[in-house]
Amino acid sequence: MAATTESVTNLNSPNRAFPLERTRNIGIAAHIDAGKTTLTERILFYTGMIHKIGEVHEGTTVTDWMEQERERGITITSAATTCSWMQRPEEGVYKAYSGIKMRVNIIDTPGHVDFTAEVERSLRVLDGAIAVFCGVAGVQPQSETVWRQATKYGVPRIAFVNKMDRTGADFDNALESMRTKLGANAWPILFPLGREDYLKGQIDVINQKAIIYLDNDVMGSTYEVQEIPDDLKDKAKAAYDDLVAQMCDLDEEIGMLYLEEKPITIQALKAAIRRQTIANRFVPVVGGSAFKNKGVQYLVDAVVDYLPSPLDIPPAQGLNPDNNEPMEVSANDQGKFCSLAFKLWSDPFVGKLVFFRVYSGKLSKGDTVYNPRTNKRERISRIIQIQADKREDIETCYSGDIAAIVGIKNITTGDTLCDEDHTVLLEPPSFPDPVISMAIEPKTKADQEKMGIALQRLAEEDPTFRVFTNEDTGQTIIAGMGELHLEIIRDRMLREFKVEANSGKPQIAYKETILTPADGEGKLVKQSGGRGQYGHVICKVTPNERGKGITIENKVVGGTIPKEFIPAVNKGFNEAVLNGVVAGYPVIDIHVDIVDGSYHDVDSNEMAFKMAAIFALKDAMKKAKPILLEPIMKVENITPDEFQGDIMGDLNRRRARIMGIETKGNLSTVNAEAPLSEMFGYATAIRSLSKGRSSYSMEPSHFEQVPEQVKAAILEQKS
Repeated sequence: MAATTESVTNLNSPNRAFPLERTRNIGIAAHIDAGKTTLTERILFYTGMIHKIGEVHEGTTVTDWMEQERERGITITSAATTCSWMQRPEEGVYKAYSGIKMRVNIIDTPGHVDFTAEVERSLRVLDGAIAVFCGVAGVQPQSETVWRQATKYGVPRIAFVNKMDRTGADFDNALESMRTKLGANAWPILFPLGREDYLKGQIDVINQKAIIYLDNDVMGSTYEVQEIPDDLKDKAKAAYDDLVAQMCDLDEEIGMLYLEEKPITIQALKAAIRRQTIANRFVPVVGGSAFKNKGVQYLVDAVVDYLPSPLDIPPAQGLNPDNNEPMEVSANDQGKFCSLAFKLWSDPFVGKLVFFRVYSGKLSKGDTVYNPRTNKRERISRIIQIQADKREDIETCYSGDIAAIVGIKNITTGDTLCDEDHTVLLEPPSFPDPVISMAIEPKTKADQEKMGIALQRLAEEDPTFRVFTNEDTGQTIIAGMGELHLEIIRDRMLREFKVEANSGKPQIAYKETILTPADGEGKLVKQSGGRGQYGHVICKVTPNERGKGITIENKVVGGTIPKEFIPAVNKGFNEAVLNGVVAGYPVIDIHVDIVDGSYHDVDSNEMAFKMAAIFALKDAMKKAKPILLEPIMKVENITPDEFQGDIMGDLNRRRARIMGIETKGNLSTVNAEAPLSEMFGYATAIRSLSKGRSSYSMEPSHFEQVPEQVKAAILEQKS
């Protein structure tokens, strides 16, 4: 519930340009190509932040500033920008904040599933969102993912049905798909007047007026508020009645007015819509066309009217780092400073940027902040606010603001920056694990060091990008959210760090073990004049419990192998298990007993016994039914019911075992175990099988015996 006027005054610093109640932090999120960046560009133009509208297809937009974004026409990294907006009063039209200047912080997020982390971290720090839908396609696969992410963080939403100028656009169909596919309680507050080539403007359901955008102004800056055309009056009245009926069901105050047969004013109706939108029980829907400049201004009015200020949302939840007790952080300029670093970025102009959202207190240049994760203090030398394509240095930022710090060290995404006297750990955004990996190596020796620095920097910026070295193969492996993700990473390495790299499939780390006990004998006898070499070891191998590793026990009696040579025998066994007898892969889970042996007074030495131990173990392994093991992955696939059969069929083709299926609503969760070697290209395969609507996670589970036909193929490849 919004704070009272008196309490709000106490929460605001007298120096802030826009008070908390007049601040909106919103994100623009949707499926790829729904028109998010185009919409952001229009908002910046109408708010006066830019003086020429950029276009995605021309590569001239403000928020898509990376070369790769402009070349491909997609958003890769979320861009934060700030603008201000004043609702213009219009005759006969009620606007809640007419004539009051508002601050709107906007984050334009990517739509591609590979960059889902950008959406995740943005929604974590935002108070509200505009969910953009295509007027032709309605709810698309990534729309569902974005909607689930917003629900997870409790972010109130306004829906914008875009592209109403396109052939085949259908506002009612898009609205229906929101209700059925997303379960959204979505009702229009502004529906399009006309469609396709005949899109003229919008019908304002609440005020029962028509907004007509003038054709003589290509930028859509001017419009007229008129009476609703006769042929649409019934539709507009029905939409109003539906809206009031919804509010009567949801909102106590409107329900009481209705029961007492008192008039429901526009002011009361708007206040109820605001309350229910903020409570996540209602989604106002606006129709229009960002590209054709129709309907954007009234969408921004709706953002101001219905989406929350930092005072309208519940306090941020955190923990006391000393005792793990829950703590709350409320929006208040007078409180102790507390903020969340939600994004790191290497800016080509100013260096390393840390984007942060201030939840409480204020931060000024020269202040010292404390990071409870590292227990380190940092002095803030520069704070910037990004206004469209300009970077503006600011002295102070206040609670509810989104800004960036320049040059801070020892920080990762999700860190809390706070006052040292009032430490708190805010909940960081959660990120999915990488689902695809590949080996990478520099093209030249000179690139080796540069590649390490580049990968480290990119991994710092992107929580879903991981770099590690495979201990078994020595390869550098990079892992990410999809093939496009890794392709962009390689492209950035080349452009930003001048590192050329080759990539390929990572090698599978197979293992070997045995099925039955066996004895082995190894002897090294060399006599070549003078002192010779003599070592003799008899051992017994038995299968060990899975996961127990290699264990060795000395069972020699009577000193047939002197005690001083036992460490050398152990060393020989540990060396022998590095290369098995089937295909030379490391051996796991065997127990070795040193049973017997013999020695020579003069010729025996440590090296001789080490070699004899290697021979003995190899001899025993050959007799103990050695087998090849492959890594098995635990796979969880969440898919709409209609694709369940195709997903299971594909898993069966990959030698997977279906362990169970759970159904919740219209989603099925398929749990399976599958060999890692069969899972390459899986992300791409399920995307095409399910039209991009399935998502999956995969993690290592255990090792299992390789089937004979697969083993033959591996041995052939190895030879």
